[in-house]
Amino acid sequence: MSIWNKPFSVADLTAVHVNTTVAHLGIEFLEVGEDFIRARVPVDHRTQQPYGLLHGGVSVVLAETLGSCGAAFSNPDGNRAVGLDINANHIKGTTSGWVTGVARPVHMGRTTQVWQIDMHNDAGELTCVSRITMAILKPR
Repeated sequence: MSIWNKPFSVADLTAVHVNTTVAHLGIEFLEVGEDFIRARVPVDHRTQQPYGLLHGGVSVVLAETLGSCGAAFSNPDGNRAVGLDINANHIKGTTSGWVTGVARPVHMGRTTQVWQIDMHNDAGELTCVSRITMAILKPR
């Protein structure tokens, strides 16, 4: 059963992020499932820190993007979702290829949502786990 209250697609997610940080970093939306969103970020000159590893902040940008999109599209029309808190545990460094994140809800309440975002490198190894708490704002 789908958790989405609004129909949307990968093309819709991509269009919303034109001329934003997401587009600048090369983040690509890949899939919208019944209860998840998948996207990936390249590990290249735009996203690496000086040691050649994917910058931890870029992993957080990917996580926040996925969790925010999930919350936004699972809310009733007129509601807004804004981030309250995010954390990330960096498990394994990545120096090339792509890191793919999948966001799934942990809690979907009236006033808050919590989303888990797991990120893996091209070899399927866990690179980062993140959780974001979103505030659900009713229309004024």
